[in-house]
Amino acid sequence: MLKILAVSLALTLALEELFGLAWGLRGRRELGLMVLVNCLTNPPVVLLYHTAAGLWRWDPVLVTVALEAAAVLVEWRCWRALSDQVKRPFLFSLLCNGFSYGVGWILNLL
Repeated sequence: MLKILAVSLALTLALEELFGLAWGLRGRRELGLMVLVNCLTNPPVVLLYHTAAGLWRWDPVLVTVALEAAAVLVEWRCWRALSDQVKRPFLFSLLCNGFSYGVGWILNLL
């Protein structure tokens, strides 16, 4: 499980930092905030997913939708409260998470 958590976090950090740079985030503060926000949300989401879908046998699609929605909301609140550069924090959070989830999904298929 630790390997899954580590790989997921590393991949998420790499992809979302790239997304942040493409969005126009600059500076150590904003890019560091990206790391902190993802360290706050990614490990609980991955752990809860594997518990709910794997151990408890809940519907993986419903679990994924609920957990990703929760991550978007938490990250939106963080960006809204702490960022000086993100002017549309909900859209940023939604697209950033969609991008990293989509790329992760494609990589899992390979």
